[in-house]
Amino acid sequence: MAEKLYIDALREGLREEMQRDETVFIIGEDVGLYGGAFGVTKGLFEEFGENRIIDTPISEAAIAGAAVGAALCGMRPVAEIMFFDFFTIAMDQLVNQGAKNRYMFGGKAQVPMVIRGPMGSGTGAAAQHSQSFPAVFAHFPGLKVVMPSTPYDVKGLMKSAIRDNNPVVFAEHKLLYWSKGEVPEEDYTIPLGKADIKRSGKDITVVAGSIMVPRALEAAQKLQQQGIDTEVIDPRTLKPLDLQTIIDSVKKTGRIIIVEDDPISYGWGAEIAAGIAGSEAFDYLDAPIKRLAGLDIPIPYNPNLEKHAVPQVSNIIEGVKELLR
Repeated sequence: MAEKLYIDALREGLREEMQRDETVFIIGEDVGLYGGAFGVTKGLFEEFGENRIIDTPISEAAIAGAAVGAALCGMRPVAEIMFFDFFTIAMDQLVNQGAKNRYMFGGKAQVPMVIRGPMGSGTGAAAQHSQSFPAVFAHFPGLKVVMPSTPYDVKGLMKSAIRDNNPVVFAEHKLLYWSKGEVPEEDYTIPLGKADIKRSGKDITVVAGSIMVPRALEAAQKLQQQGIDTEVIDPRTLKPLDLQTIIDSVKKTGRIIIVEDDPISYGWGAEIAAGIAGSEAFDYLDAPIKRLAGLDIPIPYNPNLEKHAVPQVSNIIEGVKELLR
């Protein structure tokens, strides 16, 4: 394996799928010569040309609508939305059209598309460019939702998302773009709906997603020095959700804390908590299920307030200790 940046592994996944399948194309604002707002599509325009790397006007509704239409006609579009916050402008096309067409046409129509973009706080981009809300899309039948945390995962999951015959919302945290990790040289995919145990442990289960995965792993390393053995599980996909892996972990450890980047109200952590409470794992719990998530506030511009708005490593450590007291 070679060590690669998250952003490079993501680009590799896109490139390899475009080489493998001529129906795959990329559409979005500044994805061509500019290479995307964060550089994800850099170099692809020169390789595949303007017919497969398509720059659009500044209209997320148009981007998503074109992607849905192209998917219905047999193409496999990958639509880039410059900031995840702007998925809200594409809600009708994505939620009322893309998510429902396969069902409404009795399975005769398929919508094999990916809509992707950078989410999350930590870059000083303030309230309208820093939100994390992948759980919103997990609420709607017909959509699949992916949020990779490592270079290995982002490449393998992107390839699976492109090959899937349903619309997939692909959420990439901005702070992860420059993280490093090992990525195989050979072709591989990661199935949607399969969680990953990032670290095995016996004392407590920490379920973390996206940017919270490296923070949970850092917290686990520090907790280990204090004699606390933490298991860290990354769902990787919110829909489909691999609840069984989490249930098995809770039956082993007896305690669980769920850490998410989203605001806490109605977040995906609540869905996992409900799943645990309604499963055989409930009888194994030695402490209440704990959730640790973002505050119910818009993301502040002030860097100190911005950091305070979402869980940090210190918050995870304190949350774990609280459950073990």
